[in-house]
Amino acid sequence: MDPRIFVYHERACDPFKCTALRLARLGKVRVVWRVSDVPRGCIVLNPVSSTALSPADREAAERRGIVAVDCSWKNLSRVFKCIRGVHRALPFLVAANPINYGVPTKLSTAEAVAATLYILGFKKEAERILACFKWGASFLELNRELLEKYSSAKNSEEIIEIQSNYL
Repeated sequence: MDPRIFVYHERACDPFKCTALRLARLGKVRVVWRVSDVPRGCIVLNPVSSTALSPADREAAERRGIVAVDCSWKNLSRVFKCIRGVHRALPFLVAANPINYGVPTKLSTAEAVAATLYILGFKKEAERILACFKWGASFLELNRELLEKYSSAKNSEEIIEIQSNYL
């Protein structure tokens, strides 16, 4: 079963460049505009979470879904205090989007969603998300080795160990 994917969006970016809005237009994700509309119990992609996303989170993602957050970095702490769910941080990955190409950890929403799906074992779904963008295949090429290692880990501690060894 594929997990449902939601994006909480604060309308803080250029809608023509926004990867989350493009995915919504293509029917790949559901955008929610209010924190209260975020389903409870989802895996919440939170870059400041102390727990790394791992394959151990797959069951929660299948049951409740995944939430990516598209907001200004200035608002992170305020936004994440309000969203109830299982907060997880993505491990080290390198962006391939045209705005942040080659920049570590500065992923677009689409890259974050695809990385989450890949790590949780939904590799075909991750590829389908990235296929919506000309640069999507580059993200997988840049990060394939790490994504494969992350997707074979058992838990958050192993993810952190893989990341530490890589860095």
